[in-house]
Amino acid sequence: MTRITRGMALAAGLGKRMRPITNDRPKALVEVGGKALVDWALDRFATAGVEACVVNIHHFPQLMRAHLERRTGAPAITVSDETGEVLETGGGVVKALPALGDEPFFVSNIDAVWVDEGARELDRMQAAWDPERMDVLLLLASMERTLGFDGAGDVFLEADGQVRFRGAAASAPYAFAGVHIVHPRILAGRKAERFSMMDIWKALEPDGRVHGIAMESFWMHVGDPGALQEAGARLKG
Repeated sequence: MTRITRGMALAAGLGKRMRPITNDRPKALVEVGGKALVDWALDRFATAGVEACVVNIHHFPQLMRAHLERRTGAPAITVSDETGEVLETGGGVVKALPALGDEPFFVSNIDAVWVDEGARELDRMQAAWDPERMDVLLLLASMERTLGFDGAGDVFLEADGQVRFRGAAASAPYAFAGVHIVHPRILAGRKAERFSMMDIWKALEPDGRVHGIAMESFWMHVGDPGALQEAGARLKG
């Protein structure tokens, strides 16, 4: 199994859908199950053996820095400051590349919450990762085992593990669960400017370089106050 030792937590979002809770704090510091959303991501990384992590910040940067400085243990944290401009998922990762290195690394949204059922999901991802066959490996949640996701599904998962995006289809059976492994070679030459990682994934799809792995665990997308309340109730139960 490939051991991935670096990761990035995407924590620079404004959290507009989480208002009014985010009127006085960044979305990353909203708590569910007694833990800030960013800590759900960072603790998962630590459990999976990630030694160093970049966290990008924008909204309420002083609160974010203070919170991250209070953390102890793994992973070691480097802050990528986007207070001047939010670079979205793609640009944010490109800006952080000097700290992430030239080996594959995890990237995690901070609104993805779950409790591992059976094998740890990030361990399963590392076991499935094959840089010879793939440039990206997406963690996917079955639409039948999700909470807080209001879309029609994102992708189809082929028998060989390749991902096919929904496109014009009315629905798809899997949602992107907010965590992926990426090889930095696909970002070579890109500038740290606003763009989405989804643009790169869709460009790679025809060549079969985007793969996925279906979660065994129940996935919660904590993107708004309603989902926050539902996720909190499920975690208590």
